[in-house]
Amino acid sequence: MWLAIRAERTPRALGRLEAPNLSSTATLGCASAVLITGFPSEVTATNCWVVAPGAGEQCLVIDPGIGVGGQLDEVIAEHRLHPVAVLLTHGHIDHTFSVVPVCQARDVPAYIHPDDRGQLTDPWSGINLPKGSPLFGSLTFAEPGDVRELADGEKVSLAGLDFVVRHAPGHTKGSVVFDLAGGDEPILFSGDVLFAGSIGRVDFPGGSMADMQRSLREVILPMDDATVVHAGHGPSTTIARERATNPYLLDL
Repeated sequence: MWLAIRAERTPRALGRLEAPNLSSTATLGCASAVLITGFPSEVTATNCWVVAPGAGEQCLVIDPGIGVGGQLDEVIAEHRLHPVAVLLTHGHIDHTFSVVPVCQARDVPAYIHPDDRGQLTDPWSGINLPKGSPLFGSLTFAEPGDVRELADGEKVSLAGLDFVVRHAPGHTKGSVVFDLAGGDEPILFSGDVLFAGSIGRVDFPGGSMADMQRSLREVILPMDDATVVHAGHGPSTTIARERATNPYLLDL
C-alpha cells in the first residue's frame, strides 16, 4: 500500500530553486509494498516522511522539520507505528529542527552525513546567518544523544527496510538521497536535491552548482525511469517525468 498525505501548499524559498511552469500537484499511479506517508511542516512546507513495511510495524522518520511533533504523533498513532530511527537528508534547519525531541521521546538514533553534522549544533552556518540569531523561536541547538554518520554507498537496514545512501552534494556538502529497495517500484527520498520541476538552491554556504550538476548527472539521471521520487518540498514525482520536463535535468 502506498500512502501520501499532504496538504497542498506552495513551498517557501529556503530549499528550492524556482523553475518555470511548475505544477502544484503530482498524480502518481503507483502502488508499493511499503507504507509511506508524509506531510509538510507548517512553517517552511518541508516534507516529513514516515516509512514502514506496513501498519503496526517499526518505521523510520525522514526529515522532521519545524513544529512537526503533533502531526508526527498523529501519523504514528493512526498507523500504530514504532519509530526506530530518524534519517536526515541534509543539515538545513527546516529539515532537522525537531530531530532532538523526536529522537529523545522515542530513544532512537539520528543518521546524517558527516559533512552536515555540524549544522545540528550550529544551524546558522548552513543558512548564512550570524550565530545566535533567533531561529523559529530557538536560540540554542544540540545533537540527539545518538548520532550515526552516513557514508556514500552504505546499505542501511532498519525497520525491516533496506536503503542505499547516495551522497549527492550541491545543495549542501552533506546532502544525501535514500534509495529504497524491495518495493513494487523503486523509491527515492531526494531531500532538497531534486524536486518536481526544480532542484535545490545552491547559494547557501556549502552549496555549489558544479557539485549539484555532478550529483544530478551521476546520481539522479542513471536511476530507473519508474523511480518514484518523494522530495523534501512539494509534490512527489518520478524520474521519467523529471528527465522529460525538469529544466535543470534537460540542461544536462
